[in-house]
Amino acid sequence: MDKIQEVRDFLKEIGMPKAQQNDICCYVILAMAGIKPNMTWSAASNEWIRIHDMIRFVNTYYGTSYAENSRETFRKQALHRFRAAALVEDNGKATNSPNYRYRLTDETLQIIKAIQTPMWLTSLNRFRAYHESLIDVYASKKKMTMMPIKISGSDFNFSAGKHNELQKAVLEEFAPRFAPNSECLYIGDTIKKDLFKNRDKLSELGFEITLHDKMPDVVLYREDRQWIYFIECVTSVGPMDSKRIFEITELTKNVCVGKIFITAFLDFKAYKRFSEQLAWETEVWIAEMPQHMIHLNGNRFMGPR
Repeated sequence: MDKIQEVRDFLKEIGMPKAQQNDICCYVILAMAGIKPNMTWSAASNEWIRIHDMIRFVNTYYGTSYAENSRETFRKQALHRFRAAALVEDNGKATNSPNYRYRLTDETLQIIKAIQTPMWLTSLNRFRAYHESLIDVYASKKKMTMMPIKISGSDFNFSAGKHNELQKAVLEEFAPRFAPNSECLYIGDTIKKDLFKNRDKLSELGFEITLHDKMPDVVLYREDRQWIYFIECVTSVGPMDSKRIFEITELTKNVCVGKIFITAFLDFKAYKRFSEQLAWETEVWIAEMPQHMIHLNGNRFMGPR
């Protein structure tokens, strides 16, 4: 395996975002460690080094052709992020000083020296134990209390597929965080349309279910707040647009509790694809970042972090 790929794997394992696993970031680590293509990782060092010296090193030993005006790219894409992740440190000089330099921290050096050795996992786990990954920092991951939800004691299995994978995530990740102690009233399924339906509770709340196609994918009820959550799980079609809100409102015109309309997506890419279709005054939940919600308009949530 070539040195670039080994560094890329190292950056991935310590939790650097994908943008900080690119070639420039890999070259920066190699230059700061003084590792040439034919050297072993055990020969790594952490001497103080300027960005100018990094560029010269990779151009000389790795056949690149970065110009001097690439320094800001090296600084912003790699060094600033590496410093935030506790991989590198600077010497405290003014940034415009010709004596401004960076080096790998001693901890980083020890991990790098262990690449391709039996000590690799031990060094990696030690670093992880003391440093939050930059992916987690950038995602603003929060510790949240997760409460159980009630599904009337039923055990059931979803059929295979991304849509049902997302419904499962709604029950296991969304509901315990944002609808704590709620009761599941309805769940659809791509094959078994009405996988679960609490007819008694739905009737008690004031609406009837006659057509599966009109129902959202998941319906939850939180009794302590008197809230009902209508959740559409979107992988290809069907976000909470204005037409869908109207349909659900008509279906539940006799329901006298608070109604919350939510579109759930597996990832941010899917959210962006449908973002222009989403109705105002609805919520968005994305499974790949389960600690957060997106609220579309409304000043009731405006305030400091």
